[in-house]
Amino acid sequence: MNTPSSLSPAPSDRLQRSVRIAADDEISWFDDLLGQHHYLGAGQPVGDYLRQVVEQDGQPVALLVWGPACYALKDRDRWISWSANQRVERLKLVVQNRRFLLLTGKGQSPNLASQVLSAALRVLPEQWQQRFGYRPVLAETFTDPEAYAGTCYNASNWEPVGFSAGYRRHRADFYVANERPKKLWLYPLRPDARPLLRAAKVPEACRAGLGRAPSGTLPVGAAQLDSLLDVFRRAPGPRDPNTHYRIGPVLTLIALALLAGRREIAEIVRFANTLKPAQRRRLGLPIKKGTRRFYQVPAYGVFYQVLTRMDPASCATCKPSDWVLCGWIRIRPAR
Repeated sequence: MNTPSSLSPAPSDRLQRSVRIAADDEISWFDDLLGQHHYLGAGQPVGDYLRQVVEQDGQPVALLVWGPACYALKDRDRWISWSANQRVERLKLVVQNRRFLLLTGKGQSPNLASQVLSAALRVLPEQWQQRFGYRPVLAETFTDPEAYAGTCYNASNWEPVGFSAGYRRHRADFYVANERPKKLWLYPLRPDARPLLRAAKVPEACRAGLGRAPSGTLPVGAAQLDSLLDVFRRAPGPRDPNTHYRIGPVLTLIALALLAGRREIAEIVRFANTLKPAQRRRLGLPIKKGTRRFYQVPAYGVFYQVLTRMDPASCATCKPSDWVLCGWIRIRPAR
């Protein structure tokens, strides 16, 4: 957050404050002010990018820029506790405060920064939905601890959750070390932001912001995958033992899909089809006749039959004993 020495008169707390999206014909003015007075400059628009103008009694007193969140932040991702698949799919539901510039002289209005930030956050979800068609649920930002204490973020109820790894984006090398970790702050834009980002489903207002699940990304490591497969191979199969797909790989696929946030059979089928050949081989899936390396995955009917015919009492005899898959999924008849 920066403050130029004298761009507009000091505001009075009695004046009316409003937050609006910058108009198209104001972008040059907006970016010029950031370029002149913010220590990071105006920056380049990337992805979904929103400029806010905060006015008091009709006069601009602050500028804020919001854009895409960082792809991976260890402390943020630990705070949310989402899976790798969920992070890729729901990353757009996290927005980053990229610039914050007060247009008043330093010390002219001691509480203005936190008041402006709070006002901007209150209207951000609605403005973001108006512009991009979906509502974000979490905001993130960084402060340089060597230059700023982040007082206004603390005063407006942002939570400090850790630090960045000390890298900066580089157009050729993607990321390069700069040996200056930044302090990471998070602000939930709704009370249930944290559990929502790792829930089985997100609200309708957020779904337009979901990305596609990555191919071949599993919610567990190799050792955990082998352990799951070992347990489920001992499960009593509800179908003919000579069937094409054995019970162990089928139940393991279901468990992996559930851990990745899938709850319906169609979603489990789509998840299974994203697995790479090496992952399918590790699961012991059969090779298609006439091919050498094409490992088949079960179709909808296989998952449906297993989940509808599986006896929960028999399944519970497998360790861990509290795994009853049939109670974790909504089963819909095939169409």
